[in-house]
Amino acid sequence: MLALTLFATIGIRLIFLQTVDAPAYAGGGISDRLRTVELPAPRGAIYDSTGAPLARSVEARYVYADPTEVKDPADVAKALSPLLGIAVSKLMELMKPRKLEDGKESRFVYLARGVEISAAKRVQALDLSGIGVHRDERREVPGGDLAANLIGFTSQDMVGLEGLEARYDDVLAGQDGKRVYEAGLGDLGAPIPGGYSRTTLAKPGSSLALTLNRDLQFRTQQILSAGMAQAPGGTGAAVIIEIPSGAVLAQASNPTYNAAKPTPSDPVAREDAATSFVVDPGSVHKAITYGAALQEGVIAPDTTLPIANSIKKGDTWFSDTHPANGKRMSIPGMLAYSSNVGTITIADQLGKDRLIDYQKRFGLGKPTGEGVYGEASGRLLPADEWSGSSYGSVPIGHSVDATPLQMAAAYAAIANNGTYVQPHLVKEVIGPDGKHTPAPAPVTRSVLSPQNAAALRTMLEAVTTVDRATGVTAAVPGYRVAGKTGTGWRLVNGKKQPGEVSSFIGMAPAENPRYVIAVFVYAPDGGGAAIAGPAFRDMMQFTLRHYRVPPSTGGSAPKFVVYPR
Repeated sequence: MLALTLFATIGIRLIFLQTVDAPAYAGGGISDRLRTVELPAPRGAIYDSTGAPLARSVEARYVYADPTEVKDPADVAKALSPLLGIAVSKLMELMKPRKLEDGKESRFVYLARGVEISAAKRVQALDLSGIGVHRDERREVPGGDLAANLIGFTSQDMVGLEGLEARYDDVLAGQDGKRVYEAGLGDLGAPIPGGYSRTTLAKPGSSLALTLNRDLQFRTQQILSAGMAQAPGGTGAAVIIEIPSGAVLAQASNPTYNAAKPTPSDPVAREDAATSFVVDPGSVHKAITYGAALQEGVIAPDTTLPIANSIKKGDTWFSDTHPANGKRMSIPGMLAYSSNVGTITIADQLGKDRLIDYQKRFGLGKPTGEGVYGEASGRLLPADEWSGSSYGSVPIGHSVDATPLQMAAAYAAIANNGTYVQPHLVKEVIGPDGKHTPAPAPVTRSVLSPQNAAALRTMLEAVTTVDRATGVTAAVPGYRVAGKTGTGWRLVNGKKQPGEVSSFIGMAPAENPRYVIAVFVYAPDGGGAAIAGPAFRDMMQFTLRHYRVPPSTGGSAPKFVVYPR
């Protein structure tokens, strides 16, 4: 009877332990046996407009350590160093025992991310205590320097550091997961069968589809690079905008770098020149002055004015490179010969307040919001800061700070029948589920009437067609081209730099523009004009052929008369 009572008591106690106290008993000591493995989230890719990858993540491995299980850090570091390409001293530092915020010993530390699978297999083959390998991703940039100044790069931990990788890091980066499991003591990689195990799956990031065309970007960079070889120590920028969408089809910088191996590159070479390169644009700004004067009724397409060789504003004389000697000059003639005197004379009638208003309407003075990280805003000279000489300098594009992209967008408004369309790089976001979400519609606004925009385009054709005009080297055989040359200065922290910035911004076919291309060349020793015009010509010719735009069918440009009788 006593034996039966004893067995009954033991049985009841076992049942109690299994059904009531089991969680508490099971919990005792488990925390000492739990291991955590990070599950990195796949980072979204960056594609061009055709779906070609510009940056993507490929399968790799990460190597990690449990410092509490590493028996001889020095020997382990020596064994891993040649496989991981990391100094022995750094590996030893990573494997040092350290405590977490809760006072417990750290049992997980990354030794290397994005390790090639072949190298990771060699690490596994060493069978080192406390060292493990798990699935990871590595960023791959197939084009190397293709659009590198736009794309940017990530850290080893897949965090965007520069360019679009940084600007859209919250879109591209997913949410990491983790696996927590119970392991046997002394064996880092062996979960206990039936033991505690919980997995939080990683959530992949979304991808970006850009408006860029890979082939066009490649050829644009190639042409710009060839031109900039003639200007040692210089900086070049080129932008191609589609009309009427405002989509940026190519945006090139020179110098550039290899985004697949960014570490040895010069930080200056990694800048996107189209949005960070602040210039005093010079005469390409004149199109804004003439556009404002047309819209406000100050001039008409057939206006002629007597033009002196020089004009004084404040304490400064402004002269022309093509002296008119007081003869009457047509508006197309003033544009063809880039008349400072004619432009300033017209701006006097327009007035500074109206000119500033149109500068803002054309998009100067604030970032375009294209999507590039750290875009410069440029600066307009407020009316209350104008001096006497400002009435001469501002209309012809001096005392104005702007970026190549801002100026390209201003000309795109002229090409687009007077409607400004915010230039943009992002076409859509592609979710991990494959859902395509178009980017927000670009900001638009009316700047010129369609009639005045068309009139200005026609007059700008004089720049590439009139004998001895400033832009004849930018003419594209078979196509009517409207555009303008410019000579200005580079500004760094508001200070003028040695040399000059030469530019050409144009559109084609002029009778019905499909594309606007802006080329800016900073040449410390001068000579940029010999680069900008021909580079524009070659870029525009390639673009028109690439998109199979037929030659101009509306005849050739009008026969402009510079000095009407």
